[in-house]
Amino acid sequence: MADAHAKPHHDYHLVDPSPWPAIGSLSAFVMAVGAVGWMHHLYELAPFVFGVGAIGVLYTMLVWWLDVIKEAQQGDHSAVVQISHRYGMILFIASEVMFFVAWFWAYFSVALFPTDVHQVMRGDFLGHVWPPTSVKTFDPFHLPLLNTLILLTSGTTVTWAHHALLHNDRKSLKWGLILTILLGLTFTCVQAWEYMHAPFNFSTANNGNIYGSTFFMATGFHGAHVIIGTIFLIVCLIRANAGHFTPKQHLGFEFAAWYWHFVDVVWLFLFAGIYVWGHGPAAAAG
Repeated sequence: MADAHAKPHHDYHLVDPSPWPAIGSLSAFVMAVGAVGWMHHLYELAPFVFGVGAIGVLYTMLVWWLDVIKEAQQGDHSAVVQISHRYGMILFIASEVMFFVAWFWAYFSVALFPTDVHQVMRGDFLGHVWPPTSVKTFDPFHLPLLNTLILLTSGTTVTWAHHALLHNDRKSLKWGLILTILLGLTFTCVQAWEYMHAPFNFSTANNGNIYGSTFFMATGFHGAHVIIGTIFLIVCLIRANAGHFTPKQHLGFEFAAWYWHFVDVVWLFLFAGIYVWGHGPAAAAG
């Protein structure tokens, strides 16, 4: 009888039995139940239930990805498997693109038609102009422009790191990653400062609440993606120091770079559409 654990004679990777899909699904369900109960004040323990589910999801992500890293180090990720992983990452980024399309749609649906004859209450609520007359918007050429320059610079440093890796320049790889991480952290700090000094909030009880909700949902989710991308790059730096990446085997770093460039591009659309175009009453006429 052949050994069931013998190395297969093909290029595909048959993963070992894992508890993480089941545990992750259960944790996500618990987190959703807690979130719904918390938002609708259904029961007192809802925040606790949400927290337990969130911890379960984060723990599942951590240990599952550690398993994937171990598989890569064991040589399980053949060329064929890497192609499948690339398709998966492309589809993931495509889903993220559509996620942000939803927030842009919400913003421009109101911004382009503040006087829509079919939305009489909307027009009265906004003052028939966008941004609403009660809202004082950010100067796009102050902190938003600074953050744009920071992210564009970070795109060059992560590309430098990738180029260094392809040429087996370990020192430049590490410094490129360090600079990219520092720029990502700087972006987050600048955005936090901007939010703390915003002249409007998420749920202002006047004409500005539509503007505030669309602004903070779009830019806030982008900020969350910057934080996630920064963590992604920190993990890559740790792995680079551990010698995990080679010029021909560095899929984890490649995906981090893809994700970071995606974050950069989304910010350019946010800067152009929400900060610059949406600055002042002339936006409605534009």
